[in-house]
Amino acid sequence: MDFLNNYLIYLIPVFGLVGILFMAIKSAWVVKQDAGDGDMAQLAGYIADGAMAFLRAEWKILSYFVVVAGILLAWSGTTVATSSPIIAISFVCGAFLSAFAGFLGMRIATKANVRTTQAARTSLAQALKVSFTGGTVMGLGVAGLAIIGLGSLFIVFYTMYVKNTGGSVNGEAMAKALDVLAGFSLGAESIALFARVGGGIYTKAADVGADLVGKVEAGIPEDDVRNPATIADNVGDNVGDVAGMGADLFGSYVATMLATMVLGREIVSHDAFGGIAPILLPMVIAGMGLIFSIVGAAMVRIKNETDSVQNALNIGNWASIILTAIATYFLVQWMLPNDSFHMVRDEDAAGAVKAGSLVFTKNGVFMSIVVGLVVGTLMSMITEYYTAMGKRPVLSIIRQSSTGHATNIIGGLAVGMESTVLPILVLASGIYGSYHFAGLYGVAIAAAGMMATTAMQLAIDAFGPIADNAGGIAEMSRLPEEVRHRTDNLDAVGNTTAATGKGFAIASAALTSLALFAAFVGVAGIEHIDIYKADVLAGLFVGGMIPFIFSALCISAVGRAAMAMVEEVRRQFREIPGIMEYKAKPEYEKCVAISTKASIREMVAPGLIALITPVIIGFAFGPEVLGGLLAGVTVSGVLMGIFQSNAGGAWDNAKKSFEKGCLINGEMYYKKSEPHKASVTGDTVGDPFKDTSGPSMNILIKLMSIVSLVIAPHLNNGQRLQKEQPQHSVITHVIKVDKKA
Repeated sequence: MDFLNNYLIYLIPVFGLVGILFMAIKSAWVVKQDAGDGDMAQLAGYIADGAMAFLRAEWKILSYFVVVAGILLAWSGTTVATSSPIIAISFVCGAFLSAFAGFLGMRIATKANVRTTQAARTSLAQALKVSFTGGTVMGLGVAGLAIIGLGSLFIVFYTMYVKNTGGSVNGEAMAKALDVLAGFSLGAESIALFARVGGGIYTKAADVGADLVGKVEAGIPEDDVRNPATIADNVGDNVGDVAGMGADLFGSYVATMLATMVLGREIVSHDAFGGIAPILLPMVIAGMGLIFSIVGAAMVRIKNETDSVQNALNIGNWASIILTAIATYFLVQWMLPNDSFHMVRDEDAAGAVKAGSLVFTKNGVFMSIVVGLVVGTLMSMITEYYTAMGKRPVLSIIRQSSTGHATNIIGGLAVGMESTVLPILVLASGIYGSYHFAGLYGVAIAAAGMMATTAMQLAIDAFGPIADNAGGIAEMSRLPEEVRHRTDNLDAVGNTTAATGKGFAIASAALTSLALFAAFVGVAGIEHIDIYKADVLAGLFVGGMIPFIFSALCISAVGRAAMAMVEEVRRQFREIPGIMEYKAKPEYEKCVAISTKASIREMVAPGLIALITPVIIGFAFGPEVLGGLLAGVTVSGVLMGIFQSNAGGAWDNAKKSFEKGCLINGEMYYKKSEPHKASVTGDTVGDPFKDTSGPSMNILIKLMSIVSLVIAPHLNNGQRLQKEQPQHSVITHVIKVDKKA
């Protein structure tokens, strides 16, 4: 036990290495599977080449951004005592690992798709095994790289700034170490935003173009080989829902741990780890969650064609969550002190706890983690209810499709707006409950508990695009109907898991942003945020507006790119004779080029809004106004994210319901019927909602909070802490907690 107490900090990256090892084993297994015949391999090659062409173009632009931002961060690190030029190295590491995580996921996805198609020729069980293993590679790669990167850098900075200098755990030395570490999260979230927005624009421009011309005008199937946009559509599934999602959850994972660590620094903890147990705890929980995600993934299997794929995924997911919760109880009991503990801010000058201050115990911390797990589970269940086929919300859209396109749109918008009610109540209850058990640290550790099984959540999420691509390859290769039936089975489950994954992501983003907000307030030296002040109230309103203009830019970008795609597909149908008779091959590469150029060009403006706005507001109007801005962005962004993601998911499954057949007022309607055409319009409108602007909201609110946290020492002129004390420092500029609130 003494060995673990002394060396636990050095064992944290080992958890990540275990994840990377299992990732390599599973990746090798996928590659060894049969890739099918020559036609299938050729189509998969087109998809892989298009995906890599996009990544190369995106990385070229982002490399310029990383270099410029790194230079600015290095310079800024020299201007205040509580930062360091080394923050630039931390930033570059975060950016590189975020991009690399997306690359790993997309690389295996473009190999697993065609192998899933071939496996579907054999059985549904084998097709699930291949597609889910491909998703598992993505999940383990993201979580493993995040833990290795954050854990290793923390060891370096803790040794450099605290251990070797004799600095106190709660003092300026540790604050400096965590300030520098914030650069890692900033790099990860910056790349995640550009990857998510760029990938979302790419995939939806291709999807909308393929649907409007191929399905509506030409009357051919969604993934028909005759449709020039179908390859770009399948490429988009990878760059948006795999690479984009991987970078997204990598950033969320890191930001959650960082926020908890920053708040953990303010806890007075007389533990066996030199007082850093509250700082280490979120990283250890993440490591244990990664191990149990591996266990849960191994439990995802079916035996017969009639077995439920969704139930198999649920078994693995619940197993990882329950095992993580059990292990977390013992971790908390072992790592945290037996006596009650409190925040440094709640001590007076003599080191005594102030009357009326919040004092909590390790059992309170564990209960906060349980709250986080419950919130994540409920958010996924609520999202599934509002987006799944056969449920009231989707059925209401189906009924309204029978009276035309306009009523379909009205129904989808209403469902999306209604779907914000229960999630917000769950989030509010989770925030209140976790704060009750362990204060602001409880809110942060609740988010850490929710994100602990990210590897499993991402594996479930990433298998969907792989199955979708597998179905596309089966359709384009004109394989037997039974093959397409199996891939459709997987794809239908993948649509539901994608929707629930978005609900999970926005819930974690809300809790993480609140924790980052609390950390910013403390670091910036704000005593309170007074909305009675005109400038602060103005900042609140401006912040509430940001998600709307951000969404407008994303959706407009999809619209412009889709228009170009529609014109190109129409041109090819018109000018290339023989396409409809399978006698001529469409020019797929031209559609791929349209999506690539549009996504790279259009992702810049939304990204700059998130990065530059906090800097301008902070330096022009001060930290309190910036705090008002962050409050507005967080509330508005969470609502917009839930609304758009759920509306888009409901529209999508309403359309898919018609493909199976829908009974409306005693009459059955199928594909190509008028209600089905109305549902295609709704799905087309919902595409940028659910796959571009909606999922980007969670990155937007976290990135703006992280940028604010990084610049906070500059807004406070570096005068955050008093001189080091023998045991710990007393924070003089702190958040005032209003008991009435």
